[in-house]
Amino acid sequence: MPQPPPACEHFTRIPASPPHLEHPLATRSVIARPTGAGFTGIYCHLDGYPSHMLPLLLAAQQHRFDGDVEALSHHLIDTPALEWKELGSDLLDGAPRRIRTALVGYEPSKQSDPSRIITSDGSPPQKYLITEERTEELSWAYVLRPHGVEVIGLYEHERGPVVPWGTDPTSSFSDSAGLWSRDRRLPILPPPSPAASAARASSGSIRSAAPAGSAEPVDTHGLVDTPKPTAGRVR
Repeated sequence: MPQPPPACEHFTRIPASPPHLEHPLATRSVIARPTGAGFTGIYCHLDGYPSHMLPLLLAAQQHRFDGDVEALSHHLIDTPALEWKELGSDLLDGAPRRIRTALVGYEPSKQSDPSRIITSDGSPPQKYLITEERTEELSWAYVLRPHGVEVIGLYEHERGPVVPWGTDPTSSFSDSAGLWSRDRRLPILPPPSPAASAARASSGSIRSAAPAGSAEPVDTHGLVDTPKPTAGRVR
């Protein structure tokens, strides 16, 4: 039986699953539109935790897409031929220097290349859309609603709180899924003052409200209030 060429990113494809199995420890997420009681969206393979995704989504909506949520949704969900490998710095286009300076370290967004994917039956790879019923392998969901981003820590919750679109992208966002509950305040710390930012940069400290996967609550001083949940289930 002929062997696939070494340069290919994916050697097999499991039916009804996205072609993302080469990095089993990646933080997998879905970027989605609301659909009635659920959502439909596109798979993103790398860096799906809130402290990576929310600054990009908020900055893109506010600046690159000038507040147009549907234009942002079209770019992120409809445009890719297959799926996202990761979101990155191109979403900061048009953002003020203050935001671009604070959000350093992002690489450009990358899509999976369909020409580098070999499916198990030899057929061309197909775009994989994820619904609220098919999230077993994912860690996070980001639902782009008209008034903000619903953040769902899928290992802990079926629904999540909504981060308003007007939230400062340079805020600190917790990566602890347990804190992203609809019945508590948003686990977000406002951006530090310019003096504090300079001191933090010189010391090499990491911008994060809590370490990834931490079960410990963050300091709630200054956290943003979130509305009380309404009835309804996603899954």
